[in-house]
Amino acid sequence: MHNPVLAKATEHFKERISGNLNEYHVDAWDTTVYFKTVNSFKDESKILQLHQQGKMTEALVESLIVKCRNKDGSKMFKPADKVTLLNEVDPAIIIEVATAINEASENYQMNIEETEKN
Repeated sequence: MHNPVLAKATEHFKERISGNLNEYHVDAWDTTVYFKTVNSFKDESKILQLHQQGKMTEALVESLIVKCRNKDGSKMFKPADKVTLLNEVDPAIIIEVATAINEASENYQMNIEETEKN
């Protein structure tokens, strides 16, 4: 049986998630990180779960693993990179990148809500 509401909901999400990649240049890494302003609930739930468990550092690293992309849209980091990110990468830069990505996502969401109100 076809659910028309579910079809509309998934189409809406596909439109939002298929948007252009945003970019953030990380001077310390001499690299540009690309990211989407919208992610699946499955991806976000991994980050939220760690956050709720009080594992803030791991949540930030998971955020990078889930959200950071290369210019072609492929993931920049793999889950296996988590240990290296946690132990061998400057925490200040991890915080900087995660903050930039999260703020851009929040601003995007606020702009969507404002547009929908008008």
